Amino acid sequence: MTERAGRPISDAAEQILGRYFPVLDHGFVALIDYMGNDASIEQAARVSYGLGTRHRSETRALLRYLRRHKHTTPSEMVELKFHCCMPIFVARQWVRHRTASINEYSGRYSIVPSLFYTPEKEQVQTQSRSNNQGRSGDAAAATVYEEAIEKWLETRARVVSAYEWLTENDVARELARIDLPLSTYTQWYWKIDLHNLLHFLTLRVDEHAQWEMREFARVIAGMLKRVAPLSFEAWIDYDVCGRSFSRMELNVLRKLLKVEGQAVSPSGAELGQAALATYELSAREVQELIGKLQGRADVPAFDLDLASARDASYFESKFQAAVRQS
Repeated sequence: MTERAGRPISDAAEQILGRYFPVLDHGFVALIDYMGNDASIEQAARVSYGLGTRHRSETRALLRYLRRHKHTTPSEMVELKFHCCMPIFVARQWVRHRTASINEYSGRYSIVPSLFYTPEKEQVQTQSRSNNQGRSGDAAAATVYEEAIEKWLETRARVVSAYEWLTENDVARELARIDLPLSTYTQWYWKIDLHNLLHFLTLRVDEHAQWEMREFARVIAGMLKRVAPLSFEAWIDYDVCGRSFSRMELNVLRKLLKVEGQAVSPSGAELGQAALATYELSAREVQELIGKLQGRADVPAFDLDLASARDASYFESKFQAAVRQS
């Protein structure tokens, strides 16, 4: 951690500042600015200390203690500002996190670029039977995928034609836009403090989040890692790879841990499915407890692919080309 003109900075974050990282087929995320780093959190927590008065090992221990015990106010002292471009359906999931400042591209003032998200073949999957919100993980038949692409392209061609006709005939842009599909790309500037960003990322890098949303969260996590690496590490350990337990789940764990000389089975075999049900757990809660004990198969790194980064002009020209010129 270093300072520049009295301002705490992160050298790794400075390397990517203003660089645009592609996401999906036409989207991007760029870290535009940030205020503070791990030292800023420690400064807020230790009000009587100034910057640079503690060793890195002590800073790490404090930040991990704060994260572990959910002392979140000091992390609100760090803020990050992003420029993001995503399909509207992703934006509508994103904006459910209301603890941020957003300024979005306006179709009332400007012509909406004809850029639409088209999923890759492996992402066109059947509906999950166990999760009403998600995909099954099984790819749709090749013929279904091919016809789906045709239908999407046909629909978009009709909508774009209607949109252009409306604007050419001087219909107000705020009305001309109303039938544009959710696959249309929008963009915004998004500013959020670290506490709320970590809550956002915890939900949006989770495997239950929609894949497209996870792709954006993955890149943002990689940027956070460069701004506040110690906070990132604690978040991975206690939130992404850590789990909380209910009263009933703790009772199960106490029972398991009393078994001397035997390994605690993450499959629930020590007690069995029927026995687990006697601990006031529903069938779904039993499955969730087993999933918690099994844990993640990996510890995600969320490292950015620096070679993929573009200048802002790359995306500016792409969007200008997709805007019909009056």
